[in-house]
Order: sequence, then structure tokens, then C-alpha cells
Amino acid sequence: MTAPLDSPQLRPITLTDIVEAIDAGIRDFRQAPKYGLVLGGLYAAAGWLMIALLWHLGMPYFAYPLAMGFALIAPFAATGFYAVSEHLERGKPLSWAAVLGAVRETSKRELRWMALVSGFALVIWMDIAAFVLFASSNFTMINAESLKNLVTTPTGWMFVILGNAAGAILAFSVFSISAISFPMLYDREVDFVTAMVSSVKLVIASPRAMIGWCIFIAICMVLSLITAFLGLFLAMPVIGHATWHLYRRAVVPVPVTSKPPTDLKLAKV
Repeated sequence: MTAPLDSPQLRPITLTDIVEAIDAGIRDFRQAPKYGLVLGGLYAAAGWLMIALLWHLGMPYFAYPLAMGFALIAPFAATGFYAVSEHLERGKPLSWAAVLGAVRETSKRELRWMALVSGFALVIWMDIAAFVLFASSNFTMINAESLKNLVTTPTGWMFVILGNAAGAILAFSVFSISAISFPMLYDREVDFVTAMVSSVKLVIASPRAMIGWCIFIAICMVLSLITAFLGLFLAMPVIGHATWHLYRRAVVPVPVTSKPPTDLKLAKV
């Protein structure tokens, strides 16, 4: 980990930076594929478990919003990829013990509070989805007929559009505060509020590039959903590693200060 930093210095980024960060993410994945496949597989398994739970509870209609809402907690879930990329970048020995140890150490600091923020956002996301579904069925029991009306009637489409618009606003808001905050909290001794503010500042300073990055993540999530989460085996490693490299491009490194020698003897007066 690097030295503490109170006010991270940011650099505006461009679409070229986004493309190069994605390329670096793919390179990290290819250099250490076993970590990407195992961690990506765990996230895919988590998705299958959530869908199975919804099916068991008789609420399969929440599968789509829950699957898309998974992107809200993806930055926290990608912490393992930050560890892998950091070890590769700095030439550290790479092993499961090293990666999991780094993640465990980081989770004891401010990153856990940022994870709580993301989790709360997911709850709000699901509340919006529930409101859209129940409002479209006139707050009665949801069944096959009400779901059919949701996608075949003007009123249903209105609720779908409004629900997705509200979800998009929430998703971009969460994206703004988490775009680089999680890798920053992994890398530096800063509080989670400072990390969120830095992330928002970056989005404001580089709106075109960050919107492009957000769209790329959304496309990856949609493709993962279409493939029944199998796409997460590839999408999560690439996004996770690329997020680390995007953070490294966007935030000025901490200056390395040389410590004075400690073995010098005091001169006699």
C-alpha cells in the first residue's frame, strides 16, 4: 500500500485512456487467468444463487432488476482484481495467499463503509423495481397476466420507461461516487467520503470519457445477463482489472519521500 494522502490529485481522462485501461485489463487477465476465472466464476455463482432464491420465493419477476442491480456492487466485488493488478504492476509475487491477504487487510479499513453505501443503493434499486411492478398491476398480486400487461399495454410501457429512467439516474449516481473510490480505498489510506468526492470530481472533469466507461460496463452486464451470468467469467475480470488501471491513470501517484538515514551518529560538539 502507498503512503497516506489527504487530498488525491486528479488528472482528466479521455476516451483513449478508457480504451487503454480496458486493454491493460485484458492484458492482466491474460497474464493471470486463473484468478480472473475463479473470481469471475464466484460472481456468476452468486448470480445463479440469487436467481434460484427468487424462484424459490415465487418472485422470478425480480430477476431482471436484481441482475442489472448487481452492477451497483460490482466495484466492491472487484477488489480481488485490484489486488491482482497491483501485484502485477509492482512486480510482487502473486499467489492466492497474497491476493486474499491484501483484500482482507483492506476490508478492515474504510472500504467496508463504501461497500455499505453500494449495498444500500442496491436496496433502493430493488425498491424502485418493486414499485414499478406493483404500480403496473394496480398494487394487486403479480401474476402472468399483470406481467403481460406490463410489456404489451401503453400504461405498462409507461411504468417500464419511468422505472428504467429512475434506475438509470440512480445507477449513474452510484457510478459517479464509486468509479474510482474502491481502488482508491484499496490503494490509499483515505476516508470513504474523500474517495467518493474524488470519484465525483473525476466524472465532472471528464464527463465524456466516464459516460463511455459507464456504457461499457452496462453493455458487459447486459451481455452477462443474456448469457445467464456466464459472461461474468470474462466481464468481471476485464472490468475489475481495467478499473484499477483507470484509477492509476486518473489519480496522481503519491510522491515517494526518502527517509533520512537512521544510522548516522550525532556529531560531537
